[in-house]
Amino acid sequence: MFHAGLGFPGGFTGVDIFFVISGYLITSLIAGEMAERRFSVLTFYERRIRRIFPALFAMLGASTVAAWSLFMPPEFSLFGRSMALAALFSSNIGFWLESGYFDTIAQFKPLLHTWSLGVEEQFYIVFPLLLAALGRFLPGRRTAIIAVLTVASFLMSVVWVRRAPEAAFFLLPARFWELGTGSLLALVPSLSVRHATLGACLAAVGLALIAAAVFGISASTPFPGAVALLPCIGTALVIAAGTSANPLSRLLGTPPLVFVGLISYSLYLWHWPIIIFAQYRLGHLLTGSEAMLALAASLVAATLSWRFIEQPVRRRALLGRRRTLFRSGAAVAAASVALGLAIPAMGGLPGRLPPEVQKIYAVKQEASPFSGLDCFTDNNGAGLDTESVLKGKLCSMGALGGRVSFLVWGDSHAAAMAPAFDSAGTSFGRRGLFVGRGGCPPLIGYEYLSSDAAKRDGCRAQNNAVIDLLKRERIPLVFLVARWPREVLGAQNGLEGPFYDPAAPYPTRDRSEKVSSALDSTIGAMAALGVRAVLVMDVPEPGYDVPVSLARAALSNTVANVNPTRAAVDARQGLALKVLRQAAARWSVSIIDPTPWFCDAKLCRVELAGISRYRDADHITRRTALALAHLFDRSFAAQYTKSP
Repeated sequence: MFHAGLGFPGGFTGVDIFFVISGYLITSLIAGEMAERRFSVLTFYERRIRRIFPALFAMLGASTVAAWSLFMPPEFSLFGRSMALAALFSSNIGFWLESGYFDTIAQFKPLLHTWSLGVEEQFYIVFPLLLAALGRFLPGRRTAIIAVLTVASFLMSVVWVRRAPEAAFFLLPARFWELGTGSLLALVPSLSVRHATLGACLAAVGLALIAAAVFGISASTPFPGAVALLPCIGTALVIAAGTSANPLSRLLGTPPLVFVGLISYSLYLWHWPIIIFAQYRLGHLLTGSEAMLALAASLVAATLSWRFIEQPVRRRALLGRRRTLFRSGAAVAAASVALGLAIPAMGGLPGRLPPEVQKIYAVKQEASPFSGLDCFTDNNGAGLDTESVLKGKLCSMGALGGRVSFLVWGDSHAAAMAPAFDSAGTSFGRRGLFVGRGGCPPLIGYEYLSSDAAKRDGCRAQNNAVIDLLKRERIPLVFLVARWPREVLGAQNGLEGPFYDPAAPYPTRDRSEKVSSALDSTIGAMAALGVRAVLVMDVPEPGYDVPVSLARAALSNTVANVNPTRAAVDARQGLALKVLRQAAARWSVSIIDPTPWFCDAKLCRVELAGISRYRDADHITRRTALALAHLFDRSFAAQYTKSP
């Protein structure tokens, strides 16, 4: 229900409930067999393979077919890596390295849910061996050692959730305590409840704690950490109460709920890919009715998977011999890993797409040459360093020889527009330099938006280095280019998630005073050096990843309405344009606005004849930038008449 967007804000704590149950069941099984001296590690792993492999690899196969048919190359590459990791039961590690569970890009990860299977199977690789070793060498201290490990893991989770939240969420060391809680429940028989009244009370408290987690926790809650005690302790209480004849436990044991339990593994496997592929095909987050249909389809798929895939293998109607099972399991896992690695190695197999879709999608590659790391510093600080800026070791633009007479300074939007200055500078025989940094507007004395201290410091240092460069080189003309609306409004255009909705409101805050003050500081510092500034307004922001949206539409024979209205563009840009105009008036500098080139009175064209003018949701293509070169002729002509 949480994944389908049907409420239950803390529904993701179902994983924590599952971990406690899983730890309890497996430890009960292993401890019972050890007590009877018939435990076999080989038999244990055979049972795990029969339980896990059939439905998992059936789901991976079906998801591969869907991803092959629907996904664009980058998404298919991401899928391939996920499949290889899922087949190795290490997708939790991969997703930890990639991004968070609640990031918008999660909407393009149909195998994201396999992270919890990775945690569980990693636990099952280690835990039976640990129990066997303790049972042989320290039988009297087995429970105490498991308890110490469980407490240590819990403390680690509490610390990590604040210092390394992604690691706390995805990795086994910070999740061990949840499985360990169930294990301790199995290892201490005295924790079971026999009295019906006490059992009913514990079950009620346990269900209340679970409800508090499901309805009181949300994606913004630091998790797991201490707050994960709610679902875990709640689950432990329900399990402990289950050995007594109380009405709540009997309710949980009714046939409909038992059936959900029987199909739960397949339901877990199939529901998330169905939701993700449905959203991708429809191009938006599921509506309430669509979500209900997706859940109904998930129940049908889970029932069929349980009946015709899980059961035959578990009951040995298929792959009855252990050797055959192990060989088949190894073969299908190896094939999944090989295919998963091949997909990104071949660039997401763009050749599988129809030629017309490939042509539309190819616009994604039309990046500005000034966006490369030899000319530009990316958001993570890679590429051009501050020392190079200080020394003027920057990428040249415009004419090949002569004195440097202009500088283009800005963020990634400046890099995208840089070919326009390159072309205009060449036409006027003027040589220039480019300096840019991702997410870093060309402002000094500015409170930068990033919450990352290293990024703020890097931006500040690079911009100060630009002023030092201007002081030393006396470059007479500087173009200031940035994604000004983001700085003034403190937000991207609708946060630009994978399913952008231009009609949906998004949070903004008026930062115009901060930007205005920093513009005054920056233009003033340049004026003191005799440098003429030109302010360049940002291009319209479509919000959609335009080439991807157009390619998806072509693939599904639908229409992508990616062109924003002029009213929407004006609403987004209005405050930023006002700030720039006021600064231009105060300092008697020029301002250039490319918006009229894109827009008429009603509509702004971010595509023409089905070909995108943008290579993503806000950066223009090189071809588009070159078409804007004429907008800067007046600036170069004015410089030409003033300086020989």
